[in-house]
Amino acid sequence: MGKPTRLDVFFASDRGLLAGCLYRPESPQPVPCVVMCSGFGSTMDRLFPWAEAYAEAGLAALVFDYGGFGRSEGDPRQVVDLGRQRADIRAAVACARAAEGVDPDRIVLWGNSLGGAHAVVVAAGDARIAAVVAQIPFNGFPRRVAGRSTAQTLRLLAAIVADALRGRLGLSPHYIPLVAPPGEVAVTNAAEAAAHISTLSGGDTLWRNLVAPRGILQMMRYHPDRAAARLTVPLLVCLAADDAETPVELSRRLADRARRGTLKLYPGTHFSFYADARTRQAVAADQIRFLDDVLAAAEGAGRASHTDEP
Repeated sequence: MGKPTRLDVFFASDRGLLAGCLYRPESPQPVPCVVMCSGFGSTMDRLFPWAEAYAEAGLAALVFDYGGFGRSEGDPRQVVDLGRQRADIRAAVACARAAEGVDPDRIVLWGNSLGGAHAVVVAAGDARIAAVVAQIPFNGFPRRVAGRSTAQTLRLLAAIVADALRGRLGLSPHYIPLVAPPGEVAVTNAAEAAAHISTLSGGDTLWRNLVAPRGILQMMRYHPDRAAARLTVPLLVCLAADDAETPVELSRRLADRARRGTLKLYPGTHFSFYADARTRQAVAADQIRFLDDVLAAAEGAGRASHTDEP
């Protein structure tokens, strides 16, 4: 098998043109495609290593930037809107189904963190999706966040409300950091903040440690496990044992409620999935094995249905 190719793609959503990259393995036959959905405030380049792993395993992979992030159009910038992001994912699925060399009936939705929640919700409304992979997925906030005092929580809530009011008034966003050390107002506080920021911002990336926090209000009412209960296709949920951002006790409900849910637990934290190459390799290998089994069954079912046609 030759080296996979990477093609820049552009497709329309309700906020203008979205930018993406399509990884394709060398294959004489149409191949399944994994549509990859990034997390809160993230950009597609953070998912390039995952897409490369899938393409090297013989699967196409489409990564993209949500509207208002990275290389995609959309204003204001760095604003997370859950409904619009799900619309962007549906547009990405349509792009993948129309792509040359892709089997439109073997599309997988794959999501990281908030993207994992979106993948489950979008798949629950699309009967043609073949499978879902959700890693360190969001499924609600814990009652208390480790390392964040009540005073710090109130400061964050004040920033969220202020930004939401600015949005309603049509004013520019009130931005805060995505990641910062304990004690600062940020979406995520971590003792290893400097190391995390260095990992996320290293290399040629459009990721910015800045986001409008208004989207957190929507996330407070977001319950993807309810959508998981409606899934009819296989779901793989991959979690980090010491995850303080998307805790195991909340995220595992996605696998528990799905009819065909599978849960895998790995050592490390939320950021191990970004920063630790060994974790990424182990998780990707398990995901690829899972999809090999699921997609082989889907292909066999498709051949059988064609054979039965008069």
